[in-house]
Amino acid sequence: MKFLLEVDLNDPASPDDAAELGRILRYWAGNLKHYSLEPGSGEDVYDSAYRKVGQWSVTLPTADADGSEAAPSGPAA
Repeated sequence: MKFLLEVDLNDPASPDDAAELGRILRYWAGNLKHYSLEPGSGEDVYDSAYRKVGQWSVTLPTADADGSEAAPSGPAA
């Protein structure tokens, strides 16, 4: 399975973005036990003012042509 979480706090920008993101992550981490983590599961994510700021979803992992799971994209650690 592949778990995707997207949160956009840029509109409107706030000096408390780190605190808000921390609150969102704690809330959703605690609530995931209430969801079936199967492909197709997902829900909108809201900030503390109840504005939609993103979503989470579960998908099937993508595979390369040889059948192996694709390497994560983004900067190397």
